[in-house]
Amino acid sequence: MNENIMVIKGGRHIDNRGIMDYINEFDMSLIKRMYMINHPNKHIKRGWRAHKLEQRWFYVVKGGFEINLVKIDDFENPDPNQKIETYELTDQQPMVIHVPVGYASAFRALENDSKVVVYADANIQAAVNDNYQYPIDYFVNWK
Repeated sequence: MNENIMVIKGGRHIDNRGIMDYINEFDMSLIKRMYMINHPNKHIKRGWRAHKLEQRWFYVVKGGFEINLVKIDDFENPDPNQKIETYELTDQQPMVIHVPVGYASAFRALENDSKVVVYADANIQAAVNDNYQYPIDYFVNWK
């Protein structure tokens, strides 16, 4: 695992009133916006998207996702053979994965109709000017 990428583990409390998931160690003081992505099936791959200035946090609220991260060495012409870090997040084990600046992300659902919430520390105007996209098959080590 990469020392720059942080996995913030949470917990789950179950009693007769229901289930409460929590991630008490997730400091949300930097968050400026959030959005939710719903994947209808397991076959769709979404990515690669990178940011020089924006950091993001991923939290699965339904189903599961495989999240793949690559440290970008050159934003204009990244090495397609970069090592890919892969993480699995599910709604059964509350956790947030922190994606620092300088990383590209791509993901796919592990279950149909999965949902992931993405938190970002840049407003939408700043994010539009800090958006680097690469074809889904650009990084050859993603299987």
